[in-house]
Parts: sequence; C-alpha cells; structure tokens
Amino acid sequence: MSQYSGKIVFYEGKCFTGKRLEVFGDCDNFEDRGFMNRVNSIRVESGAWVCFDHPDFKGQQYMLERGEYPEFQRWNAHNDHMGSCRPIRMHGEHYRMEIFEAPNFTGQCIEVCDDCPFLQSLGLNQNCINSIRVYGDGAWVLYEEPNFRGSMYIVERGNYCTHMEWQAQNPNIQSIRRVVNYF
Repeated sequence: MSQYSGKIVFYEGKCFTGKRLEVFGDCDNFEDRGFMNRVNSIRVESGAWVCFDHPDFKGQQYMLERGEYPEFQRWNAHNDHMGSCRPIRMHGEHYRMEIFEAPNFTGQCIEVCDDCPFLQSLGLNQNCINSIRVYGDGAWVLYEEPNFRGSMYIVERGNYCTHMEWQAQNPNIQSIRRVVNYF
C-alpha cells in the first residue's frame, strides 16, 4: 500500500448497513461506481481521507481519519450527501507552513509547526488567512472557527496564493491542526 492510498468504505444506511462502496484511492464520482451520493455511515480502515459532498472533489470538505463513523453527524455533516473522495497525500511526519494575512504571500506572516486551536493567540492580527505555503511532509486541516470547529479545508504540500485555491468561500480561518493518523 503506498503512502497515498488506504481503504475507506461508504454505506448507504446508518451503522454500516445497506449498499456499500469500497475505495482504495481517488474516486471523483461515486455514481460512476454505481453508488448513489447518499452516505449515512463510513468506516475508514486505513489512511486519512478528504471527502466532498459533490463529485469531482467539489463542495464541503470532510477530513476522516482511521475509525468508524456510524452516522453522518459524526463527521460533522449536515446531510447524507457525499459525491467524491481521495486519500490525503502524506509524505512523512515533518510539519511546517507559513500563513499570510494577504493574498500572494504578502502581509503579516506566521510560521506554524504544530496544532493551534486559536490562531490569534500566535499574534495574528486578524482571523483572515489569504495565502499559505505548506512545507515539509504533512497535511493540515484549516477550520473556520476556533477549537477545530466549523467548515474545514485540507491543505497539502504546496503553495496556495488565495483562499479560493483550498476551496474556501472566504478567508476566515481561526484554527489549524496537523493530519497525523494516516496509517
């Protein structure tokens, strides 16, 4: 199994019942695999995954780590829609990123190497992050609210010039954490 794979199983019914779909890598459209976009429970057998409520890796993102999710509220969803997923690309265990208040890597910059439940505690003047450089090996989850709550966005190694590049509707990010449970 490569560092970019894993296994996740989606179920139509709650508590792992009904029709199921097993996925071992990128899946851009559940319907193409004969599985409707209704998901009420998930079992992550290995890897860390980002799931989307629409096909083609679009819409609300949900980060799921190894474990069982017997109903959609357990992954903080508001409904049972799920359309695509992919494993989170992990390269190792060295985490480092720079977050910028303005687009294109301008404005106040703060380096982060560990989880932070409230970014303003690091000296960030605003709750807006408009660009990010992810260095090192690990992936990160960005949250719109403090204490790892609210809408989430996954960023992996690379440069993100604006918040739209991580599919956010706005630049409001108030907490971040590392993805660490990947195998």
